[in-house]
Amino acid sequence: MLTAMRAGGGFARQSSANRFLFAVRWKLGALLGWDRPEAGLGNRVRSLRERLPRELSETVDPTAPSRLPFTPVYQLQDEYVAELANGTVHTLMHLGWVPTGNGEHQLRMAVLVKPNGLLGRCYLMFIAPFRYLIVYPALTRQWEQAWRDHRTAVQQDGRAAGGS
Repeated sequence: MLTAMRAGGGFARQSSANRFLFAVRWKLGALLGWDRPEAGLGNRVRSLRERLPRELSETVDPTAPSRLPFTPVYQLQDEYVAELANGTVHTLMHLGWVPTGNGEHQLRMAVLVKPNGLLGRCYLMFIAPFRYLIVYPALTRQWEQAWRDHRTAVQQDGRAAGGS
C-alpha cells in the first residue's frame, strides 16, 4: 500500500482544498515560528523511534528524503508509523494494512496528536473541523484511487508478462 501511495503522488497530488489548507498552515508556521528546528523532533520532542527496540527502529532510514512532512518511525509488512513535531503538536500517523476477513485488506489510519501546551490545544480545536471534514476524507479518496491504480498496473504487468 505504501508503494501505491507513493506512486500516487503523496501530498503533491492532494485536492486543491487540502493544498490550500496546508499552504496556509505552513505559511502561518513560518510567520509565527511554529516550525523552527528547535520546536521539532530531536529538540523539543524526543522521537518515538529512539524509544523503540532496535528491530523496529532499524526498519526505516529517517534521513531518507520524503515528500511527506513526517519522519518515518518504523515500517513493517503491514504497518507504518511516521511522526511530526513542531511548536503546536507532536503527531504520530499510524497506517495499518488489515485483513477484512474475506481475503481482502483495508487500510486503516490513526492519527495520534499530543498538543504542545495551550497553543497546541487551541490550534487543535481550531483545525478539527478542517481535519475531519476536508483533510482526512480527501486523503482517504486519494489513497483509495492510488490503490486502484496500483492494482490495475500490477494486473496489467502480470498480463504483459504472460500471467493470468
